[in-house]
Amino acid sequence: MKVLLCGAQGFIGRHLARSLTTAGHQVIGAGSGRRPQPGLLKVDFVQDTDVARWLPRVQGFDAVVNAVGVLRDTATRPLQSVHETVPKALFDACALAGVRRVVQISALGIEGNPTRYACTKLAADQHLLALTQSGRLDGVVLRPSIVFGRGGDSSRLFMALARSPWLALPGPVIKARVQPVAVQDLADAVAALLSGEGLEHTGILPCVGPSSLGLAEFIASLRHQLGHRPARMRHLPAPLTRWSARVGDALPFAPWCSETLALLAQDNVGPAETLPSLLGRPALPHQRMVEAAWR
Repeated sequence: MKVLLCGAQGFIGRHLARSLTTAGHQVIGAGSGRRPQPGLLKVDFVQDTDVARWLPRVQGFDAVVNAVGVLRDTATRPLQSVHETVPKALFDACALAGVRRVVQISALGIEGNPTRYACTKLAADQHLLALTQSGRLDGVVLRPSIVFGRGGDSSRLFMALARSPWLALPGPVIKARVQPVAVQDLADAVAALLSGEGLEHTGILPCVGPSSLGLAEFIASLRHQLGHRPARMRHLPAPLTRWSARVGDALPFAPWCSETLALLAQDNVGPAETLPSLLGRPALPHQRMVEAAWR
């Protein structure tokens, strides 16, 4: 297939590009152009809210993958535009241009979550699903749990915590259950959705690792894989948790902020059978994340 990959310069997008190319697809990346790359289609994921701007861009493609996403709501990259308004225009353009296959990289646990991150992601997902249900697209909403791999902001944070012999973790971090998925497994799943039996899938697909565990347990697992003794762990009181999140709010590039704290209020888990069925092999377990997804 000839594939338009939106968000090709991001953490997940870079892995998607490699997996799709390895699978034999012709990949054209679309990005903001902040770091110019040969062959990159320059788009504005904040301002390009008009279907008419996307229509000529998607024509001639067999599939579109949207891997654009931000955690923080900022003046330069507002969640409303990046997660909802622009993707809706993109999906509508695909329907008008006859681009049947559309894959949206979303996130697990966004339904019923009041955060702006979750609400804007969910709105775009629902729009794609409505177009699919009406027969205008063959859309897939892929919802991963925590995505782990080198180059990911949250992965760097987890690895930094795993190296520390002393930890004071907020209650939600200790309690939240996750099913970490290796970024390569996520990328290979998208490639599978664009060929063979994978083309039969539509609708919402969870993308999670083989087992669920507490986020604090995941950090402890990473520490064990690094060859360190168990860390001394303490519970961070609720007032200090809220204060630390507000400090993160003031740091534009910090993965820890009030939005992250709210997202951790519910578990991030799902059925583990979907991913292996797409991959044709077992998904990478969390016990091997450092060896296989970080080094």
